[in-house]
Amino acid sequence: MGVTHRRLAGAALALAILPSALAGCGLGGETEEPPKPDQAPAQEADAKSRERVQAYLDAVVAKDVDAGRSQLCAVMHDAFDAAATGPNGDFADHFKVPEAAITDIRSGPRGQEVDVSVTVAVGSRKVIRPLVFTVTRDGADWCIAGEAPGSATPSPSGRPAS
Repeated sequence: MGVTHRRLAGAALALAILPSALAGCGLGGETEEPPKPDQAPAQEADAKSRERVQAYLDAVVAKDVDAGRSQLCAVMHDAFDAAATGPNGDFADHFKVPEAAITDIRSGPRGQEVDVSVTVAVGSRKVIRPLVFTVTRDGADWCIAGEAPGSATPSPSGRPAS
């Protein structure tokens, strides 16, 4: 009989402590408000697109071909390998990129479109080239799915580029 009484007392104590223990583990107690459904994916897409394109631009400036390639979707690897260090490739030896900046990010028909302004120098001659990178989700990860010439003036998205 004494053993049953102790078990009941132990069970009662455990049940009394359980709510505060669960609150310490994130269960019960205060709950965080979930992100708004339409804001979180857009914010994630902007952040991931910015991250991928900035890493690519940094690789171009540093002439780090492997780092640049790692930002691209797998379907672009063969074309990249064939052209990246060629005479007109982003990683050509005779090009220097003293400056590159993201100017706009917006949703596009095939993913996020990231406008950039790249200053390219060949010898003492410098030219500013606008480019548009398309960034998309590939499985659980994000990658650059395309690069194309951009317009001289990016179309405003309403979201700041910084």
